[in-house]
Order: sequence, then C-alpha cells, then structure tokens
Amino acid sequence: MTQNTSPLSPPRPPPSALTRLSEWSDRHFKWLLVAPAVLLILALSVYPLLFSVWVAFVNYDFQIPGHAFIGLKNFSQVVFDPVARWSLLLTVLLSAVNVIIEFGLGLALALSMVRSFPGRGLVMSILIIPLFISPVIVGQAWALMLQRPFGPTNYVLSVLTGHDVTISWLTETPWLYISLVVADVWQWTPFMFVILLAGLTSIPANQYEAAELDGVDSWLAFRAITLPQLAPMILLAITFRLLDAIKLFDTIFIMTGGGPGTKTYTSSFYLYTVGFTQFHIGQATAGAWIFLIFTAAVVSLLVRRLLNTEEA
Repeated sequence: MTQNTSPLSPPRPPPSALTRLSEWSDRHFKWLLVAPAVLLILALSVYPLLFSVWVAFVNYDFQIPGHAFIGLKNFSQVVFDPVARWSLLLTVLLSAVNVIIEFGLGLALALSMVRSFPGRGLVMSILIIPLFISPVIVGQAWALMLQRPFGPTNYVLSVLTGHDVTISWLTETPWLYISLVVADVWQWTPFMFVILLAGLTSIPANQYEAAELDGVDSWLAFRAITLPQLAPMILLAITFRLLDAIKLFDTIFIMTGGGPGTKTYTSSFYLYTVGFTQFHIGQATAGAWIFLIFTAAVVSLLVRRLLNTEEA
C-alpha cells in the first residue's frame, strides 16, 4: 500500500510595502476620509485659538519690540478701560433694542402673511429682499439717505411736519443711535419674519377651527394656541438673531465710523480699533476673550432654555 504525499508548497514571499500599505489603508479607511477635514479644522480653528491664548498673556504690541510675558495686564487694561465698558454697554443696549423691535415687527408680518391672498408671493419676495443685501451696502444706503444736508430724510420730514427739519442723524445724540437701529431693523426684520412664518404655518389649522366653534375670540386663541406652539421657534429666532446682533460692526463702520468720538463704539468696533488701528494686539486679544466668555454665557442660557422648551 503506497502513501500519497503531496509535495511541500513553497513558502509565501513576504508582503511588499505596497501590499502592507493597502492593508493598512483598508483597516483605517474611515479615519483617512475624515483626516483632511480634521487637519483643516486644526489649522484654521484650533491653532489660531491656542495662539490667541498665548497672545493674551504677552506684550504683543507692534510699537514695542519683543513678546514679554505680562500675565493679566492685558485683561486689566480692558476691564479698567472706560471705552471698553461703554462699548459693552452699548452692545447690550443696541442688541436688545434691535432684537425686540425686529421680533415684534417680524411677528406682526408673519401673522398678516400666514393666510393666503392675491399677490402674497410678490409681497413676501419684496419683504425678504433686505435680508440678501450686504450690511456694508445697507449702511452706505442709509448714510446717504440720512446725510445732512444732501439726504432726502430731512426734506421729507419737513414736508410732512410743515416746518424745517435739520436733524444731524449721524452726529447728534440720540439720533445717531436711532439711525443705527433703523438700519439694522430694516435689514434683519425679514429674518425674524421668515422663521416665525415657518412656525405659524406648522400649527394645525384644525385647532383654530375647534377654538372658533367653541366661541373663542382671536386674542384668546393667539394666547392659548399660537404662542405656546410658536414658543420654540420664537426662542430659536431670538437666539440666532442675538448671536448676530452682538457682532454689530459693518453698519457702524460705514455710517458713523464709531463717532463722534467713541459714542458709537460697540465691542466689535472697540476690538477692531485697539487691534488694527492702535496695534495693541495683546490687549485686543484679551478683550476678545472677555467678550467671548460673556457671549458664551448668554448663549448657553438661551440654548438651555430652548432645549427645555423642546423637551416640554
């Protein structure tokens, strides 16, 4: 009886470098896909953020050579600077006034446009046009309309009131603040309008029909049906608008240039002036961190309130 023996197979050659690279890429394919995005985020976000932390604690000033460590001096210069405190106060006031007026007008427009009528699409298209215009263009347009003596505003008011109106809208208090508010409200009320209109159209119509059958008047229906169901959208619109309103810079730069003096300095304009006009980079960076912490605290409260509303 003979025993069949198979010949020994030759040993497999070691995998080449290309094969090992291919196997490694197959195992880590998902990480290779996100690696470019991660590197881009690190280069454009994380590195500048860490660099700004270092700048805030050193003497980073173009007028003074070297970058000596000075601790909290940059922060103290901002905290005890009366212009910085005034700019923060003005930022809070302008942001609050702008958002409140824009919310009121946006809600009124949304309520008036929620029902269909002839020409509704054309009216809505006209209403949202300011939303797509650059803030720089908006500031320039309102500056031209309000500029004395060539702007038409004083002339129109003179015709309407019957006596000569000579208001310096961009230099006199309180008219310069009113001018900034009017320009901002004109541009961003459509933002509130669009979001609130979307919230209104999502409310089931049968609820209003049932309330009408029960003899509920329109004001009670608004309080009992519209406001509770619209509350998450209201808070969302206010949160997003407030985040943008506190960065007010463009229209101020064009319309008043921060003046007269420092009367229209917002926090963003103050940081721009200190950092890019006076070249106190360390002080401007410290001020930016203070402003960031203040903004993060306000936003966290709004977001927490928004999440609680959605859970309820």
